Amino acid sequence: MLSLSKIETFYGETQILFGPSIEVGEGEVVALLGPNGAGKTTTIRSILGLTPPRRGRVRFDGADITGLATHRIARMGLGWVPDDRRVFPSLTVARNLQIAVKRTRFRGWGVPEMFEIFSALEHLMARECENLSGGEMQMVAISRALLGSPGLVLFDEPSQGLAPKIVQDVMRTIRRLKAEGISVLIVEQNALAALEVSDRVYVMDRGSIIHEGAAADLLADRPLREKLIGM
Repeated sequence: MLSLSKIETFYGETQILFGPSIEVGEGEVVALLGPNGAGKTTTIRSILGLTPPRRGRVRFDGADITGLATHRIARMGLGWVPDDRRVFPSLTVARNLQIAVKRTRFRGWGVPEMFEIFSALEHLMARECENLSGGEMQMVAISRALLGSPGLVLFDEPSQGLAPKIVQDVMRTIRRLKAEGISVLIVEQNALAALEVSDRVYVMDRGSIIHEGAAADLLADRPLREKLIGM
C-alpha cells in the first residue's frame, strides 16, 4: 500500500532524512518510533508532499506520488491525522466533517459510523471546534480522515496530550481500521501503546532507520526496547 525507497528530505539546505526505506502492506499497521527530532514527522510530510523528498521515491497504492501536490495525494485515498489536529476552529463539528467527505476506490465511511466509533461525537455536532477539548478535537480529526475514504491513514502522535481513556479509544479505532483492511502508519511517542496495536515496527534515529522487525518481538524484548527507544 505504501513504499518509501531511500528518500532524502531537506528543510532548506539542512538534510533531515538520510535514505529511510519503509513499507506498509495492505491492511497492515506499522509503527514508526524514535526520539524527538529523529525525522518521524518529516517522513509523514514527505509522504504527503508537504516537504517533498529531493531524492528517492514514494509509492502509494501502486502509483508513484513523489512530488505530487498534497491535495492530489489525498484524493487518491491517503488520510492524515496530524499531531496538532488542524480542525477549523470557527466551524462546527458537523461542518468540519461535511467538508471532509470524498470518495475514492477504497471503502467509504459515513457520519453515522463515526458515531459508532466515538459515541460522544453525536452530541458535539453543533459545537464550534474552538470550544472542544483536546480529546474531542482528536475525535473530529480521526473522523475527518475516515470520511475521506482512505486506503491508508497516517497518524502523527495520536495520543499526544490526551487522557488515558481517550488514548484507549484511539488505539481501539486503529484496531478497527486494521479489521476493515485499512492500512495504518502510526508515529507515536507512547511506544508501548503503538507496539500493542502494530504488526511491524521501524525505529528511526537522526533521519535513518536503525531497526526493523515484528512489533511483538520488540514489545517482548525490554533490553532492546530500552536501547532503541528508552522504554
